[in-house]
Amino acid sequence: MISNSATQLSPLKGVRVLTLALNLPGPAAVMRLQTMGAKCTKLEPLAPTGMSTADPMGIYKPEAYEEMHKGMKVLQADLKSERGQATLHKQLSQTDVLITSFRPSALVKLGLAWKELHKSYPALCVVSIVGALGARAEEAGHDLTYQAESGLVNGLDMPASLYADMGGSLLTTEAVLQALLLRQRPGRAHGKGVFHEVALSEASAYLALPRTWGLTMPNGDVGGAHAGYKVYPCKNGRVALAALEPHFGVRLCEAAGLAKEATTQMHKRSMHEGIAKFLATQTRAQLEKLASNKDIPLHTLPR
Repeated sequence: MISNSATQLSPLKGVRVLTLALNLPGPAAVMRLQTMGAKCTKLEPLAPTGMSTADPMGIYKPEAYEEMHKGMKVLQADLKSERGQATLHKQLSQTDVLITSFRPSALVKLGLAWKELHKSYPALCVVSIVGALGARAEEAGHDLTYQAESGLVNGLDMPASLYADMGGSLLTTEAVLQALLLRQRPGRAHGKGVFHEVALSEASAYLALPRTWGLTMPNGDVGGAHAGYKVYPCKNGRVALAALEPHFGVRLCEAAGLAKEATTQMHKRSMHEGIAKFLATQTRAQLEKLASNKDIPLHTLPR
């Protein structure tokens, strides 16, 4: 979430954003840009008969669609038609940043290739969301395939969230800010639009770096090897324990009736067993009270 102070400052007040992006990464990014004060307009394809939107998110999860588009002006047009192109270019003439999520070949067909846009609208910045960079930008892909490529899919379990899409939305927001800053920078390109390409595969790879480095692997300190950083069962639920630093470990060991010196042995099986035995005797309420009184980072969960 954007902090209240950032919201009150409205750093993007006066910036006009036009988005053609559907589904999740683009709309999630624009939702954040709106929070920062940008005036955002979305141009969607014409909705099918009987439906209010052609955006897939609005079809399979209307609640998510509504949240991301709250307060946003949404227009509809067939960009393959003359009328739709007229609507598009009317919006582009009063836009600072355009966000797209089409494959490069589709952008060319719609007259939205960077060179063409830059010639017609020299001050326009463009952020293009693609699946992957370079020649792979034409490949079919989705959040799940990019997460799998990054090593974030374990066994047959589905990922807990759409990390590639949401990471891509943050990189898109970052790209918009970069483009606006570069456009303002004094020099030969002052006032000229900037083009950025954001790849969901790169967003997934970035979020996967802790795993790539081994931190979240089973033998990593935040992957289950450290007895103070792990999910354990408790008497009436579960507890996500995050006593990673030594001072937290000392407080945990004191509460569990273990020797303070044990904090240097957090990788030993005996420590895992000792902490597990203690936590199994505690209710969620007891553990939450312990966390508050002893300043131990933990969060309880239902079974």
